[in-house]
Amino acid sequence: MTADQYLAHVKSIFLENGDPERAQGQMRYMRHQFEYYGLKAPQWMALSKAVFAEHGVFEGEELRSFVRRCFDDEHRELHYFALEMVQRVQKKQPPEFIDFLEELITTRSWWDTVDWLAKLVGIHFKKYPPLTGPVTGRWMASGNMWLQRVCLIFQLLYRDKTDFGLMKKYILQVAGSKEFFLQKGAGWALRQHSRTDPQGVADFVEKNPHLAPLTKREALRLLKANLLLSRELF
Repeated sequence: MTADQYLAHVKSIFLENGDPERAQGQMRYMRHQFEYYGLKAPQWMALSKAVFAEHGVFEGEELRSFVRRCFDDEHRELHYFALEMVQRVQKKQPPEFIDFLEELITTRSWWDTVDWLAKLVGIHFKKYPPLTGPVTGRWMASGNMWLQRVCLIFQLLYRDKTDFGLMKKYILQVAGSKEFFLQKGAGWALRQHSRTDPQGVADFVEKNPHLAPLTKREALRLLKANLLLSRELF
């Protein structure tokens, strides 16, 4: 099956199983930036799994070409399908695959695909640690909000392996930004790290009062919840 045939097959399945009424609601929620077939996440995930089981996945240049075809389409579920395929083969990819992930981050960018790609970037950096500093440094310097958001949140699943110094450095670099997705991303990263290093996060927020209120609220949410719980217990 060629890439075009494969894509046509996926489109027909998604169209057949979609719900036009639900699609209208999805489009409103995403500010009418994308078209939708009207598939809920469990639906498109199950349909995708069945397609992969029957027809396999692309690799190498065929993978990149197919994913680009998916992203050329207006339907968001096809973008999700493409990322699901990327995720299935990512662990086999060479270091330079980071360039393709960067391309996808900056293509039809919105929080849903960008945050998914941030997870894939984190996996890639774990496999190739020397890439982390140079690539994220370049992304932060790019001025692209979505690349910068990825730099803030790619370590969400790192737990005690988190480079907190790098996270703090990047949060401070965007501390003056008015962009919601950067303020929220910074707070999300800090909140997640507070599960591992609550005192470190509390100290960082206290020493940097110029952080955006949204960032501070998000960062301290778990710490405040734990404090309230401890007060209730004693």
